[in-house]
Amino acid sequence: MRNTDETSGERRTAEKDGGVIAVTRALSLMEAFTVGEWALSLAELSRRARMHKTTALRLARTLALSQYMVQTEDGQWRLGPAAGWLGARYQAGFDVNNVVEPALHELVKQTGESASFYVREGDIRSCVARIEGPRSVRHNVRIGERLPLGSGAPGRVILAFSGAKGEPYEAIRERGYHISMGEREAEVASVAAPVFGLNWRLLGSMCISGPSSRLTKGLLEKHAKMVIRAANQLSYALAGTRSPATPAAVSRWHP
Repeated sequence: MRNTDETSGERRTAEKDGGVIAVTRALSLMEAFTVGEWALSLAELSRRARMHKTTALRLARTLALSQYMVQTEDGQWRLGPAAGWLGARYQAGFDVNNVVEPALHELVKQTGESASFYVREGDIRSCVARIEGPRSVRHNVRIGERLPLGSGAPGRVILAFSGAKGEPYEAIRERGYHISMGEREAEVASVAAPVFGLNWRLLGSMCISGPSSRLTKGLLEKHAKMVIRAANQLSYALAGTRSPATPAAVSRWHP
């Protein structure tokens, strides 16, 4: 059961942000379900949403009126068809570039280097989004360019989080990023981190790159934190809230 201070604090926060506490609570009730869960008891719903069972029941019944939740024959609750329709409409109107490109712009602003987003296409990686940095000397990659998976930080990261065995992939999964110094091109350096999409499935990798004469190993280590933060923020924007499916490398770096 939530105490009075916690409830009052929640109400003040919602009011300060211009929100409606009942809507916030209703959303938290629907977000209590994780991927693959069919139904939850009222007690479990109230525990996960951190609200009294009476409040949870009232909200569940209200959501059921619009088919956002459904009560099963044994008294448990599950998400209703309206929740599925809402998700389908979101997916139909969603353009990943509307989220990826602003993230790359911000990364360029923070690091001063060119930023790219790669996805896997069979045995290669393809650059699907790129924002050039402000430096006159930089690493040039064209959108749509296809490059090998087995060399360069973006490709190594994609392989690692696709389940590749052995080194360096175990180490990449452990630390959550990879630094490349001349792996694909002798004078090019880069650092990349994974990006996850719906249901926390690997979507691709985000990286910054530039000449190794400027991007030393020490500087890349500093930039790695910015790349990881940007990749994680993008992952949460695409995948939603944290769940048991969230990769450990993301949870470790995300507050």
